[in-house]
Amino acid sequence: MAFSSDIKIGVLGGGQLGRMLVQSAMDFNLDLCVLDPDPEAPCNGLVKDFQIGKLTDYETVYQWGKDKDLITIEIENVNLEALEKLEAEGKKIFPQPRVVRIIQDKRLQKQFYQEHGIPTSDFVLVEGKDHLHQHVEFLPAFQKLGKGGYDGKGVQRMVSAKDFENALDGPGLLEKLVDFDKEISVIVARNESGEIVTFPSVEMVFNPVHNLVEFQFSPAEISKELEAEAKEIAVRIIEKLGMVGLLAVEMFLTKEGKILVNEVAPRPHNSGHQTIEGNLTSQYEQHLRAVLGLPLGDTASVMISAMVNLLGEAGYNGPAKYEGADQVLGLKGVYLHLYGKSLTKPFRKMGHVSILDDSVESIRRKADIIKNTLKVIA
Repeated sequence: MAFSSDIKIGVLGGGQLGRMLVQSAMDFNLDLCVLDPDPEAPCNGLVKDFQIGKLTDYETVYQWGKDKDLITIEIENVNLEALEKLEAEGKKIFPQPRVVRIIQDKRLQKQFYQEHGIPTSDFVLVEGKDHLHQHVEFLPAFQKLGKGGYDGKGVQRMVSAKDFENALDGPGLLEKLVDFDKEISVIVARNESGEIVTFPSVEMVFNPVHNLVEFQFSPAEISKELEAEAKEIAVRIIEKLGMVGLLAVEMFLTKEGKILVNEVAPRPHNSGHQTIEGNLTSQYEQHLRAVLGLPLGDTASVMISAMVNLLGEAGYNGPAKYEGADQVLGLKGVYLHLYGKSLTKPFRKMGHVSILDDSVESIRRKADIIKNTLKVIA
């Protein structure tokens, strides 16, 4: 079958993930159509067809999608009823709405793991804040809202009954606190023909206060056996879901050497940014290959790679300026990606820096320099 770049592809969401997807699509001469509620979203100005609209509104999503041949997402918080209707009318929607419905709700996601024998931490479902007292014996745990949480939002650490006073209210779960050694991620892709390819594992280091990834490197410093197990788990999940597209699988490696699945994301993911320079195929190109039904790309590492998130500095609000960019760009093997956000605010994701090197020690040194030198101010 001949490939044509005339296919009309719609992307729900125009943030930084969409921006990097658009940049990759240009290599295939694809002009993506983007829907986003923010007139200043990072994708605006990069595509000919950028429409402003609410992603969770049925009529907006349905009307926007009617003339598209293929629809994909860069964020899970979208109107699934509209996508299901478009799918029933013959539109290709990848990832499929039924998959996104499971992943949208952390309660359904955890039950899916349980039902399919996927290793994950223990959990109990709760209907709201008032039900937490029934599970005091389950503590310490994290309370997670079923829907709407992202980047650490919608999550509360619960150590004792006193913490229930500040609990989130709404259907969710208590997830047993895991005494882990590392947090890792494996990105896996699957196309319509069932071909599956995984990326090398990524090891993540989080900001302890804001629960955002500060720094990550690939491949993770784990044994070959654990690497193979992590990849096998990621493959099993995407197969059980029957999903077409790209899936990021975040996992805990416990101090006892067990791998437990934390959460998944059915789209390009923060833990795959470094693949742009660090792997033969980037996660963004792989996502396009998967949803277009093309052969999946080679994911071998070019070198050891890393990524440092570039967040807005505390105390600064306003037009963004990048202090220290000249020093950072003077480092060998360093690549700067800015997301096109004109205004900064504390801890807003403004960009990232990729690092390529032949040793983890050298990468760690450069990551520390970047974190201490490159500042987003106003």
